[in-house]
Amino acid sequence: MALINKKDLKNMSKEELRSKFQDLKKELIKENAQIAVGTTPKSPGKVKQMKKTIARIIPLLKSHETKKMEVDKSK
Repeated sequence: MALINKKDLKNMSKEELRSKFQDLKKELIKENAQIAVGTTPKSPGKVKQMKKTIARIIPLLKSHETKKMEVDKSK
């Protein structure tokens, strides 16, 4: 998983953000399952980075939703 900048996230479309969000959630679940079993993760910092990226995506998705609602109300 490559490191994603805030700037790159802001430039992504709603669909790209949703796709990235789902991919990260799946990968995080896999990593957490490995940790729960007792396997040492290949890169311990990877889990933290995934959590941070997910936390950055959530507000961006919500802002896309509010923008859509504002456009719908103006029609």
